[in-house]
Amino acid sequence: MNITRSWREQKVMLKRRFSFLSDGDFDFKDGQKEAMLDNLAVKLKKTRTELEVLFAELQTY
Repeated sequence: MNITRSWREQKVMLKRRFSFLSDGDFDFKDGQKEAMLDNLAVKLKKTRTELEVLFAELQTY
């Protein structure tokens, strides 16, 4: 996947699309990004694969 948008831009776009997400849903410490992504997938009721597709879609906007 080619990342063209910053993490900050992606967070804003996801928060606009899913209004129930908060900044806290995107917080992670070094080495805990995978756990944050897993939690985000659960909150969005998506598999990790679906979440990856969602992030890929954000790159096309």
